Amino acid sequence: MIKRIALGILMLGLTVQLNAQNNGENELGAWYMYFGTNKIADRFSIHTEAQFRFYEAASNFNQMLLRTGLNYHISKEAIATMGYGYITTDGTFEEFPNETNSKEHRIFQQFILKNKVWEFLFEHRYRLEQRFLDFGNRTDTQHRGRYRIQMTLPLTETFFLNFYDELFINLQDDLFGQNRLYGALGIHVTENSSVQFGYLRNQFANAVYNRVQIGIFYNPDLRKVFKKKTPKD
Repeated sequence: MIKRIALGILMLGLTVQLNAQNNGENELGAWYMYFGTNKIADRFSIHTEAQFRFYEAASNFNQMLLRTGLNYHISKEAIATMGYGYITTDGTFEEFPNETNSKEHRIFQQFILKNKVWEFLFEHRYRLEQRFLDFGNRTDTQHRGRYRIQMTLPLTETFFLNFYDELFINLQDDLFGQNRLYGALGIHVTENSSVQFGYLRNQFANAVYNRVQIGIFYNPDLRKVFKKKTPKD
């Protein structure tokens, strides 16, 4: 009897370990990201974004995300956005040559509020998403809400620290979607560009993923390009 119990515990442990290995939970993956806020008018800018996510540091593709949107700058402290995203995902850790990735078309609405407390810069981001998913053999439509609180602490004119926590809430089925906890060291490269080297703890209901993040931020002022020339008399 004792041998059977011991064997059962051993098999359960091996099953848990294999499942963790199969979904890549034990690997330190990486996200490589670009974000841009391209000013085209006094109150309007275009959001551009590209992310390439891997189960491992530089291999084993997980997800590609392309996102854009139109920002309306209500004030220096408030921004409203309407946008679109295209996402392709490989949901399995193992790399199969004939694996069919899922695809997603996403519409989102977003509102950002900013404030400053002493030297700390806070940003509150509220986002609603309508997700149109294609798994190849079936399709699905899902909705969710997201809230992110971000804090930035300048260290010098060049260096800064950035932290955020973001909660994902499903508007169907299980309420909890995921939670992302992030910390990074940022470097201002030029007046309108920076880079961040960070770590992300991405928690789901049944798994936790650890990811290294490298993000490039470039925010050019394109108002001169979009400004219409007035005809000469």
